[in-house]
Amino acid sequence: MTMTAPLLQRPDGSPLRVLVVDDEQMLTDLLSMALRMEGWEVRTAGSGFDALNAAREFAPDAMVLDIMMPDLDGMSVLQRLRQAGDDVPVLFLTAKDSVSDRVAGLTAGGDDYVTKPFSLEEVVARLRGLMRRAGASAGTADPILRVGDLTLNEDSHEVFRGDDEIELTATEFELLRYLMRNQRRVLSKAQILDRVWNYDFGGRSSVVELYISYLRKKIDAGKEPLIHTVRGVGYMIKASQ
Repeated sequence: MTMTAPLLQRPDGSPLRVLVVDDEQMLTDLLSMALRMEGWEVRTAGSGFDALNAAREFAPDAMVLDIMMPDLDGMSVLQRLRQAGDDVPVLFLTAKDSVSDRVAGLTAGGDDYVTKPFSLEEVVARLRGLMRRAGASAGTADPILRVGDLTLNEDSHEVFRGDDEIELTATEFELLRYLMRNQRRVLSKAQILDRVWNYDFGGRSSVVELYISYLRKKIDAGKEPLIHTVRGVGYMIKASQ
């Protein structure tokens, strides 16, 4: 039986849409990668005016909005959206962490804040909370993925094999989560690269082999193997029957 993740969805079952607005392309690329791992549809904008146009065309369910931008700052973007009757939940990105900035943002109609520098996991968790409150539906309330005696908690990022907690890096966690979301399904190196790293390594698929070996040392060492190689095809995770 394939384990499905507790993905938040639109009421009609389609993917949630998130608009990420920041003038730093590297940051928008990283956020897009993390949000697509949640199964969400993502669009990006690099300026305030682009954000307004994208919001009209894309009709996002949530926005990640940088406050400091060169043409039209995040506060102004949000004020224009609210004046137009758009009540999309907004998560502000800000380098400022003073109480006055937070109050100003809430007055403008923002919903939450993340202060730079931040972790991708924190942004995802904050967005999940915003969209749940806004009425997004979840396929299941259980954040736990299970394969045999291996458990992964998508909310707390804790991983256990039996009673033993396993410490994973952020990339190892994302790789394991992708495998566990697709239990008993063979995933090619190309699929894994696209979903976990979200860009083309130019044939350097050996990075997948490297991280699979890291996971095996932490997950399978001295225990019944859960991660399997399907030669010439890819990798899968499954427990013996």
